[in-house]
Amino acid sequence: MIAQLNGTLIEKRPTEIVIDCGGVGYQVSISLATHEQLPELNTKARIYTLLIPREDALNLYGFSTVAEREAFLMITSISGIGAKSALAILSSITLFELRDHILRNNLIALQKMPGIGKKTAERIIVELRDKIGKLPLEENVGISFIGAQKLVQQDALAALLSLGYNKQIAEKAIRSAAAELNSESVTADLLIKKALRFVV
Repeated sequence: MIAQLNGTLIEKRPTEIVIDCGGVGYQVSISLATHEQLPELNTKARIYTLLIPREDALNLYGFSTVAEREAFLMITSISGIGAKSALAILSSITLFELRDHILRNNLIALQKMPGIGKKTAERIIVELRDKIGKLPLEENVGISFIGAQKLVQQDALAALLSLGYNKQIAEKAIRSAAAELNSESVTADLLIKKALRFVV
């Protein structure tokens, strides 16, 4: 089992990275939350990992914190939620928000996560209620964007993901829209409307 990689970050995209460890490049799938915490290219990086074997491949998933890795394991333990969906969820919501929604039985908020319907949201609450509080959360852990406007961007991104847009395309659209609006008081609704023009 590969639990952690320490090496040089040689490639990074919103959904995956390549990290060179002793001359071997490991391709690792990541969430947007982890992407936002990455250092610059060609610098040292540490990523917590989870290796999931499949019939046709060995898939490596990476996380900026142990807490995010634990959350990923919890989410994928739910029937009907695979690794890809779990990463989409972790890209659209912070760990603090996920924990709070589950503990408060907030079905509506959980259903706003990409690919989550009412029945799946109910299973998440029932199966994770006693586990989610044990996540080793610390201040700022699991926050994919920092600052008030970054949180607005996060909400807008979650909305685009829920509409089925590719994560990389959605992120680019959000950033383009935010740059064009260039306002400290922009709302998530306005940002979404503007971003939709960039993905059409």
